[in-house]
Amino acid sequence: MRDLTRLKEQVTVWEVLSKRLNDALELAGLGDEDLEAEIERELTELTELVAKLEFRALFSGEYDDENAILAIHAGAGGTEAQDWAQMLQRMFIRWAEAHRFQVTILDESSGDEAGIKSCLMSVEGDYVYGRLQSERGVHRLVRISPYDASKRRHTSFAKVEVWPDVAEDIEIEVDEKDLRIDRFRASGAGGQHVQKNETAVRIVHLPTGIVVSCQNQRSLTQNMQVAMNILKSQLFDLERRKQDAEMAELKGEDVDAGWGSQIRSYVLHPYKMVKDHRTNYETGNTQAVLDGRLDDFMEAYLKHILGEPA
Repeated sequence: MRDLTRLKEQVTVWEVLSKRLNDALELAGLGDEDLEAEIERELTELTELVAKLEFRALFSGEYDDENAILAIHAGAGGTEAQDWAQMLQRMFIRWAEAHRFQVTILDESSGDEAGIKSCLMSVEGDYVYGRLQSERGVHRLVRISPYDASKRRHTSFAKVEVWPDVAEDIEIEVDEKDLRIDRFRASGAGGQHVQKNETAVRIVHLPTGIVVSCQNQRSLTQNMQVAMNILKSQLFDLERRKQDAEMAELKGEDVDAGWGSQIRSYVLHPYKMVKDHRTNYETGNTQAVLDGRLDDFMEAYLKHILGEPA
C-alpha cells in the first residue's frame, strides 16, 4: 500500500504538470496582452517544477526513495577531528532542515574536549537515501586550527556512512548467538530517569563486527528495538554492497572505498574551496556548503554515476 501510494503521487505530479503546460500554451495562443504577466508567472513556476522533477528523475536506485540512517566517525587527530565531525553533523542537520526533513539523533559520543567522536542519526523525507548516498566516504578538512596556539594549518578527516532505512520492509534473520548486548546509562540531557537507569543499549554483531548503539528512547525496550532495526538495515546494506562489489570486480571496475580515499575536500586555508574528487564539482562558497547547501554536489554525483555530464 505504501508503494502504491508513492507511485500514485508520482503519477499525479506529472499529470498536473502536463495539464498546466497545456493550459499555459492555450493562454499564450490567445495573444492577449493582459494575460502576459500571468503567463510569465506560470512559466517561472513551471520552470522551477520541471527542474525539481529533472533532479528527481536522477534517482534510479532501488532504495533511493527510502529514509536513511547516517553515521559520522571522527578520524585520527583528537580534538581537531572530533570538532570536524561535529561540523559535518551540523552541516547535514542544516541540509535536512532546509528540505523540511525530520532528523533524529539516535546516538552520540561526545569528544574529549570539543566536538563529537561519533554520532548516529535517522533522516526521514522525500528520497532521502537517494540524496545522501553521495555523502558516503571520507571527508577531509584543511584549516588553521582554532585549538593550536601556534595557528598552524591542520588536516582532519571524518568518515560518513549512509544506508537505507529498510528494516521494516525486509525479512532478515539475526541469530541471537551472534549478538553481544551491553546495557549502560544514557549520557547527556534527560533528567534523573536517564541518570539512574541503564536504558541505553549497544549491540555488537560478532560475525561482522558491526556495532550499533541507541540511547535516545526512554526505555531499554525501545532502544533495543531501534538498535535492532538499525542493525538489520546495516546487515542488509552490507550484503547488497558486497554483491555490487563482486559485480563491479567482474566488470573490471575499481571499487576501493577505503578510509584513506577522501571523497571531498573542504579547504578553508590558504584559500577557500570545497571540491568533490569523484565528480570534480567544486565551489568557493565554503560557508554555504558548511551551512547545508549540498544539493549541487548531490546532483553532480547522481549524474556522475549515471554517466551524464554534470
